Formats: sequence, structure tokens, C-alpha cells
Amino acid sequence: MLRSELIDRLAERHPHLARKDAEQSVEVILDAIMQAVAEGKRVEIRNFGAFSASERRARMVRNPRSGETFMAPAMRSPRFRAGKPLQALDPMQAGQAIALASIDSLPQQ
Repeated sequence: MLRSELIDRLAERHPHLARKDAEQSVEVILDAIMQAVAEGKRVEIRNFGAFSASERRARMVRNPRSGETFMAPAMRSPRFRAGKPLQALDPMQAGQAIALASIDSLPQQ
């Protein structure tokens, strides 16, 4: 789902909310999550998941093209851990519907 699709869905579910207001709401929420993670804080959204920052230590890496090795600096990288309800979703449900639709559209022999 794209950001624009998320905004559209929010505007559809809340008809009193103008699309521009829905867009601004999504931007504020995402900016707050990004800023908190950048500051090293953990953002937990119950029944969805948690965003956090993970420290990666400095390490030796190799450039595959030149073969040169060098020290990659320590850095902080964002992480997302899905909550139990999100983990419990069956990823095949959507795939099965697509597969059945494509089987139905096959030419009969």
C-alpha cells in the first residue's frame, strides 16, 4: 500500500475529513515516528508493531568490485517488529484469491 492509498483510505473511512486533512494527519504521524526513532526512542503501536533504532557496530567490509577492504563506521539503523496480530495474518490469503482468479481466466481445452 502506498502512502497515497493510505491517505485515500483514511479519507474514505472518515467522510467528514477532507483529503488534505487526511494527508496532513498521515504526515504528522509518520514524521513523529521517524523523529522518535532517529532520537533512539522506541515507538510501539499496540496490535500492530514497534519501531526502534538498532545500533550497528563498526566492522570491516569489502568492496566487491575492487576487492578493497575498509572499516564501515558504526551506525544506527531503523527496525520494525510486527505485533502478534500482524504476524498471525496469512500471507497466502491474498495470493490464493489472485491464483484462483487467474485459473478461472485460463482458456478451456
